[in-house]
Amino acid sequence: MSGRGLIIAAPQSGAGKTTVTLALVAALRRRGLTISAAKAGPDYIDPAFHAAASGRAAVNLDSWAMPPPLLDMLATRAADGAEIFIVEGVMGLFDGAAASTGRRGATADLAAHFDLPVVLVLDVSRQAQSAAAVARGFAVHDPAVKIAGVILNRTASERHRILVADAIAGSGLSVFGTLPRDATLSLPERHLGLVQAAEHADLENLVARLAALAERQFDLDAIIAAAAPLALPAAPDDDAGILPPPGQRVALAQDRAFTFVYPHVLHAWRRAGAEILPFSPLADQAPPEHADSCWLPGGYPELHAESLAAAHNFCSGLRRFAQTRPVHGECGGYMVLGTSIEDSDGHHYAMAGLLGHSTSFAKRKLYLGYRAAKLLSGGVLGAKGARVRGHEFHYASLTAAGYDAPFAELSDSDGHALGNSGGRRGQVSGTFFHAIAVDDA
Repeated sequence: MSGRGLIIAAPQSGAGKTTVTLALVAALRRRGLTISAAKAGPDYIDPAFHAAASGRAAVNLDSWAMPPPLLDMLATRAADGAEIFIVEGVMGLFDGAAASTGRRGATADLAAHFDLPVVLVLDVSRQAQSAAAVARGFAVHDPAVKIAGVILNRTASERHRILVADAIAGSGLSVFGTLPRDATLSLPERHLGLVQAAEHADLENLVARLAALAERQFDLDAIIAAAAPLALPAAPDDDAGILPPPGQRVALAQDRAFTFVYPHVLHAWRRAGAEILPFSPLADQAPPEHADSCWLPGGYPELHAESLAAAHNFCSGLRRFAQTRPVHGECGGYMVLGTSIEDSDGHHYAMAGLLGHSTSFAKRKLYLGYRAAKLLSGGVLGAKGARVRGHEFHYASLTAAGYDAPFAELSDSDGHALGNSGGRRGQVSGTFFHAIAVDDA
C-alpha cells in the first residue's frame, strides 16, 4: 500500500471534514497502518490535530500559493514511509480563487494534480434523498476529479440514514459510512477557527472516541481499497518556492499568543542550515541574545494583550535586539510590533512600539483572502522587488497607520491591487499577511 492516498472533501465548509478526517486517520492508525495527513489551503490549526491523530507531522498543500514543484516536494516528503496519505480539503471541493485551473487553491486542484480519489463528506442534517443529487453532481462536474464514495454526516436516525444511503447507492456511488448527529463530537471554535490542538482539554480521549466511532460506522476496508497511488515526479525540486531563512539563528516566538508558523517554512529554514531558537513572550522571555534575527508569527495576541503589555523583559529585550538585528512580525506579530492593541473590551495595552501603527480587536471585521506581495525593500523575505504569495486572515483592524515606510505592495488572488501594506523602520518589518512561498508567476 506504499504511496497511496485519498482526499477528504465536502460540498461546503462546516460539513464535518475535520471530524471525519480525524476519525479515519485515528481508526486506520489503530489498525496498525502508518498514516500521514495534510491540510489543503492556508490553515495553521488543522495540521496539529492531524498530527495528534496520525502520530506524524502534518503539512499544508496550497495550489494557489505554492508552485507545483513545491506541492510535489511537500507531498513526496509527507507521504514517504506512509501506507496511506490523507489530505483534508478546504471549503467546498471546487471552491477557490478565480485563477487558472490547477492554481485556484481549490481542493479539486490537488485531487487532479496528484490523481487522488475523493471521499465526499455530506452533511445530510437538513435533507434526505436530495443528497443523492448533490453527490451525483459532484461526481460528474469535473472529469479530472474522481469521487470514490461518500460519508454521511449528522444523520438524525436509522431511517434517515437508510433513506439517504439507498438514494446515493442508487446513483452508483459507494457509501463508505455514516456519522450520527452528535454535538459532543464537535471541536470547539474561536474567531480564527478551531481552538488549537495544544489547548484542547482532552484531545487524546476525543481522538480515541472518534477512532472507535469510525471502526463501528465506516467501511474501513472499502476506504483503504479506494486509495490510489499518488502521481508524483521521480525527483521533486527541493528548492522551488522555498522562503529563505531570515537568518542563521532565528529567534522564534512560540507560545499560546504566537503559534501560526507553517511546518514547511520551518523545515525549509532548517534544511538551509538555520537554527530555530524558540522563546516565549508570555513567559516574559526576550529573544535569545545569540540569535541573529527574530520572527514573531501570527497567533492570538489580542487574547493575551494584558499579559504581553506586562512582559517588560520581553518588550525591552525585543527593542534592544531590533537595534542591531532584523525583527519581523506576521499578523499577530505585526500587531505586537505596533504601539498598542485594543482588546475586545475596549482596553488599550502598550506594545513594543517598534513600528508606529496601532490595532484594535474591539470592532471586529474579517479580512480574508490570498495575497500576492511585491517587497518594497530588501529584508527577511527577500530582495527588493521579490514577489511572495501568502494569505491574510484576521479580525483586528488598524486604528492608526503610523508613518513607517510600507513593507509590501499587495494584490488579491484576482490580481486586483490592494495598495501598500505593513510597515518598515530600520531593521524592523511587519505586515498582516502570512508568507507561504516565493511567487513563481
